[in-house]
Amino acid sequence: MAGERPLGVDYQPGHAGAGWMYIIAIASQKGGAGKSTFAVNLAALADREHSPSLLIDTDQQGSLTVWHRARGARTPLLVSSPASEIGEVLETAQRQKTIDWVFIDGPPQANEDVAAILQVATLVLIPTRPGVFDLASLPATIAIARSMKRPFFVALNAVPAKRGITESPVVSAARKVIRDMGAPVWRGAVAQRAVSAHALASGQAVTEFETSGPAADEIRLLWRDVSEAARAMALHQAAR
Repeated sequence: MAGERPLGVDYQPGHAGAGWMYIIAIASQKGGAGKSTFAVNLAALADREHSPSLLIDTDQQGSLTVWHRARGARTPLLVSSPASEIGEVLETAQRQKTIDWVFIDGPPQANEDVAAILQVATLVLIPTRPGVFDLASLPATIAIARSMKRPFFVALNAVPAKRGITESPVVSAARKVIRDMGAPVWRGAVAQRAVSAHALASGQAVTEFETSGPAADEIRLLWRDVSEAARAMALHQAAR
């Protein structure tokens, strides 16, 4: 698929065959926020036998390539591409008429490359850790999403695990900081757990490595909310 790229395409989100191709751009200025982790876990849940999901790695670190090599399976599909060529990759994917879900792992910076992937997104997902430096980097990515009028929300990642049903004060404080920025924040959070690292190292999603448990539950909730929001946004965009 990577070799079949048309030239000069200005891609706009739209239909893939008879249905929608939902494009989730995962963006953050801060390295280590969890972009690649979110991408592979969501793509694995979106992947279907006759409708594979597509991962697009625009990060020069190539984390998705490392994971895909360890996975040893064809799907989710993976294309590595500069952000400047994202439209061509999406146009090729659209012609396959089987791909419904695309997850773009953005570069760890806020510049024209991030703007390029946000431009084509149905929905923008901005992961962040709850630390002060991570939260301080959020406004740059949020500003790009707002300037391009793309729907987005912030999702907390690598947080301390709950004790019972109670969130850590660190998480509660981070939520307040994000809300004070005027940004929507995801109702859930993904905790820092060893099982997540083991899953990635084995080329699996956490829901494949350990099908039940809090780590899998958190990712399934994220997928449910991302997929519902993307479908709603696609319908809204189509009606405009």
